[in-house]
Amino acid sequence: MFLDEARIYVKAGDGGNGCVAFRREKYVPRGGPSGGDGGRGGDVVFEASQAHNTLIHFRFNREFKAERGRHGEGSNCTGQAGADRVVRVPVGTVVYDEESGNVIHDFTMPNERMIVCRGGRGGRGNARYATPVHRAPREHEDGFPGQERRLKLELKLLADVGLVGFPNAGKSTLLSRVSAARPKIADYPFTTLEPNLGVVAVDPSDPAGPSFVMADIPGLIEGAHEGHGLGDQFLRHVERTRLLAHLVDVSGDWETGDTSSDSGAESARRDFDVIMEELRQFNPLLAAKPMVVVASKLDSMQNPSRLEALETLCRERDLPLFPISSHTGEGVEHLKQALATKLAEIRAADPVAESESDRFDKIPEPNETHTS
Repeated sequence: MFLDEARIYVKAGDGGNGCVAFRREKYVPRGGPSGGDGGRGGDVVFEASQAHNTLIHFRFNREFKAERGRHGEGSNCTGQAGADRVVRVPVGTVVYDEESGNVIHDFTMPNERMIVCRGGRGGRGNARYATPVHRAPREHEDGFPGQERRLKLELKLLADVGLVGFPNAGKSTLLSRVSAARPKIADYPFTTLEPNLGVVAVDPSDPAGPSFVMADIPGLIEGAHEGHGLGDQFLRHVERTRLLAHLVDVSGDWETGDTSSDSGAESARRDFDVIMEELRQFNPLLAAKPMVVVASKLDSMQNPSRLEALETLCRERDLPLFPISSHTGEGVEHLKQALATKLAEIRAADPVAESESDRFDKIPEPNETHTS
């Protein structure tokens, strides 16, 4: 099961209470206060893990609590600090504060760590209150509570190329043709119900050669941003892609089966514009991503005007067009090479340079305004 959203509750450990004790030993007259401080509570730490690729492990386990610190003891013994609670999430997870909606952190690197809740400080023992005029204090301080939050987790798949288009445009077939992924393929709309990832080797004869990751998401229809069809539930998975491959079926209109020459050119443009509008409604930056247009199902084309209309549209908008047939393999190798070349150009023009410093300093210390 693919699960890309989860809501959880996290609670850091409370600090241990300070101790009230007095030193009573032979040959030590008026030993004085010896109560130790309480131990610090454990933190809740999120860690990006490559061992997980969905949020399914949060389906039934929704509460995560760190260990509290132990109380202080006599002889000036500080209580033991509580153990941290490490919560592993897939790479690509975005963590939101459910109450405010603010982004706490976006995990984009393997083994990246982030403290989302800090443990409370331990309370002071009575030895800390001793002064020259107050030599036998009985005051102590309770431990401070650890932070607690309700979080919303969203998984956004990390891929280089994202496939978008109408249902039955041939996205899953293309993915299965160029990679080892085996998504469900059938001759009815909405066959794909969850995103699929595949690793595409540019040169299959060289396993150690360059490759890229391709993501196939469920098909879009008009009004998807309003919840029609499968809605925009999975569009977040192509937000991180560097390049979009927009598939347009040139065999005919999937909704009506209309293959007449009068409507061919018009329907091809309409199919393209509808998907672009849905991307724009979901996120304007998504529609502005680098894009290639793929004319799919070339082997079943009955109306050449659809392909001619796409060629005209691509010339007008300065978009590269690749007619292919995933069934016969026609044009697929050329498309694969073109995608790899385009990705190399994009990486060279906009290299990723994300700083890994101060990962553990984004969550402030708990409020320490506390009275004994």
